[in-house]
Amino acid sequence: QLQLVESGGGLVQPGGSLRLSCTASGFTLADQPIGWFRQAPGKEREGVSCVSSSDGSTYYADSVKGRFTMSRDNAKNTVYLQLNSLKPEDTAVYYCAARPRVAKLCVLSTNGYAYYGQGTQVTVSS
Repeated sequence: QLQLVESGGGLVQPGGSLRLSCTASGFTLADQPIGWFRQAPGKEREGVSCVSSSDGSTYYADSVKGRFTMSRDNAKNTVYLQLNSLKPEDTAVYYCAARPRVAKLCVLSTNGYAYYGQGTQVTVSS
């Protein structure tokens, strides 16, 4: 059974940092494009970052570029999202998701992502 589990969320003050983890079971993360998404109350889910399986290229939404970094530990079958310089507008539930293996390329839209984790809450507040 394919499963994604996120962890690492929490409450942090503006300017603080968090590292989110996404661990897979039932498949190999490195073989599939992986994306990080977030959804704030009353808003649509938006793409934050993603990594392609074809060459490991990473992409970021303009709103997080320079502050968030996505990485992968193949030995642990885990991807990470390092969140730095957090702002109140970063408050949301963060999800990781996987596209089918044949896709190879990631996208920052929700289209084409077949598997989602349950999400982890990130709250940025003083």
